[in-house]
Amino acid sequence: MYKALLKEIEKYDTVIIHRHSNPDGDAIGSQIGMKHLVMANFPGKKVFVVGDAAGRYSFMDEAVMDEVSDEAYAGALAIVLDCGGANMVNDERYKTAKANARIDHHMYTGAFTGTEVIDPSFESCCGIIADIIKSEGLVIDEVGARSLFTGMVTDSGRFRYDSTNARTFTLAAFLTEKGKIDFNDLYSKMYAEDFESLKRKSEFILKIRFTEHNVAYIYTDAAEVERLVGEGMTPFGISRGMVGTMGDIKGVDIWVNFTESEGKVLCELRSSKYNINPIAVKYGGGGHEKASGAAVEDRETALAMLADLDAMML
Repeated sequence: MYKALLKEIEKYDTVIIHRHSNPDGDAIGSQIGMKHLVMANFPGKKVFVVGDAAGRYSFMDEAVMDEVSDEAYAGALAIVLDCGGANMVNDERYKTAKANARIDHHMYTGAFTGTEVIDPSFESCCGIIADIIKSEGLVIDEVGARSLFTGMVTDSGRFRYDSTNARTFTLAAFLTEKGKIDFNDLYSKMYAEDFESLKRKSEFILKIRFTEHNVAYIYTDAAEVERLVGEGMTPFGISRGMVGTMGDIKGVDIWVNFTESEGKVLCELRSSKYNINPIAVKYGGGGHEKASGAAVEDRETALAMLADLDAMML
């Protein structure tokens, strides 16, 4: 599986690396890590990373995306990272490349590129790339190693989530040896919050409600979103950024954050115990067993999803 991907990379002089919109640490980390894998092991190739802004992960080395012309895709290999479905890819020009490939750790829902390396047993896309480097005897520089380690940390919840296993720590140790990582500096940049951010979280905590069978949820309507955006937040920050406020409530095994945005309702589903992915898939989304998302048409549909999640607790 890995060798087929490496053979594809070897064929093309230009490699353009894509990922999903509104990137998290795994998306940005896997892009930068993959870029440095190619540069270190296939010298002479032109390597680009594309996508929307890195947001809160702009502290990462080389997190600024490249400007790539449409013409550059004509003879290029496009590699899509950290995307469980074609609808997740930020820049659809990967379809116009001479060839395309994908590396992903989400639950498999079907192929959409030519060469695919998919393994949902990994905690992160960065973890798969680290495994490629280690198992295939490749080299990686400090920036690449630090970027991959950062992605592993974010998608494993600081090595807390169920997907974390002995392999995770083996690969993390491997990257630590290569990356000269300052853990205090890294974790401070990733998790330190200013007082205004904490006040905002408290506002969302006060919005938490519970279903009959103790599914926790927050619903933020369009008017509230408009107000919050005016105060400096983003719809993505309101939805994915605030779902974690419900994650440590005693007795709550499923929680979901609903956010009205651009005529849709963004749904972020999480669980500490149950596989909520089939519910997300039912409503046109996807993701992982215990962390999935979807975008539904209206509040009525969102509440139908909530009822389905509540029924899981029976």
